[in-house]
Amino acid sequence: MNYTINEVASKFNLSAHTLRYYDKEGLLPFVGRNKSGNRMFTDSDLDWVTMICCLKDTGMPIKEIKTYSQWCQMGKETVDERKKMLAVHRLAVEKQIEQLRNHLKIIDNKIAMYDDPDYIQMLELRRT
Repeated sequence: MNYTINEVASKFNLSAHTLRYYDKEGLLPFVGRNKSGNRMFTDSDLDWVTMICCLKDTGMPIKEIKTYSQWCQMGKETVDERKKMLAVHRLAVEKQIEQLRNHLKIIDNKIAMYDDPDYIQMLELRRT
């Protein structure tokens, strides 16, 4: 099945401008064009956009995603480099997750404080 840039943008909650930027940066080398010159995405292209969004949303810079994309185009000779890049990125994502868990604990503790009548009473006393 083929998808227009607007359909893909909607599906991934991106703007068409963002997809055009990704294409201009070399992140979408496989995307074809129709007779009118408009980008047409296949199901395989959607899988690639999913990967780009995953890497971007987890903090990988566009420059590194571009390198990864170039390595993918080179075929099996770059599998080791790609695997290493993703392993390093995975460690960074794990660190982000741990930081978020710690932040979530702080937020949960604050919410619990607001449920504590003694804490609320202390706030009232501070106000007077």
